[in-house]
Amino acid sequence: MRAILIDPATDGPEALVLGERPDPTPGPGQVLIRVEAAGVNRPDVLQRRGLYAPPPGASDVPGLEVAGEIADVGEGVARWSVGDRVCALLPGGGYAELAVADAGSCLPIPDGVDAVQAAGLPETVMTVFANVFEAGGLRAGETLLVHGATSGIGVTAIQMARAAGARVIATSRGADKAEAARALGADVAIDASAGDWAEAVVAAGGADVALDMVGAAYAAGHARALKPGGRWVVIATQAGARAEIDLMQVMLKRLVLTGSTLRSRPVAEKARLARAVEATVWPWVADGRVRPPIETVLPLDQAAEAHRRMEAGGHVGKIVLAV
Repeated sequence: MRAILIDPATDGPEALVLGERPDPTPGPGQVLIRVEAAGVNRPDVLQRRGLYAPPPGASDVPGLEVAGEIADVGEGVARWSVGDRVCALLPGGGYAELAVADAGSCLPIPDGVDAVQAAGLPETVMTVFANVFEAGGLRAGETLLVHGATSGIGVTAIQMARAAGARVIATSRGADKAEAARALGADVAIDASAGDWAEAVVAAGGADVALDMVGAAYAAGHARALKPGGRWVVIATQAGARAEIDLMQVMLKRLVLTGSTLRSRPVAEKARLARAVEATVWPWVADGRVRPPIETVLPLDQAAEAHRRMEAGGHVGKIVLAV
């Protein structure tokens, strides 16, 4: 099969080169997917740079989410059959013509959703659901604060929070991105490059849950921007992992600070999460309330260009590779 390999001689986008790998075969409890499209995500960039290794036993080919058709099933797989159209969360291996997925991490492609759109759902939707709704406990009537509002995670978080009946305050850098966030459904859109974003959040009423992809540079701001009883959920540290915060504010406001990663979770936990997403979020996808925009679709052999566009940061929505 054709697959994107990582050249260890460099950590730039040019490290992604088209090569060949033996066709994989599914083991017990796994399926083989003939990939039609693969989502591009920030962790893929970190893996290319040598900063986010695949879990033990996972493919070293990058790519955490795909959509396509099941080509083979392993022993013990009951739900899926050859020919079923699915999208799936992977521990790796998505930038390829064939990918192995745990059967429990697969989801049916909803009616009215094509493979390109479906490929942009599993990683982002499961990340948002696990962190905003499970760890963060966002409820209808509360306010979500999300940074990087025009990223794949950001646009998904906006749509999912609104579908759940929550209010959204979104930050991004630049007036154009703030306007794009507002068009995507954010109730308040803040240009974080134009002033004190935390003060702007406080002026807008504060947040009950903060989805933090920035890290250290925004830590002090979250302690100010969250309401009493607020939940601060960290899923990335793009601006540093070590921060100094005022613990007195944490105590007085009864704040909860937590965080997680998705890739390293056990197979059983990912399967549980996939079923929860199917029950709660898939109806929102089916009726169009959650349908993150696709910014760019590039062929597999242009994976390097996909990473360049992701690192440039100008995209609104998902970047997808067509296989």
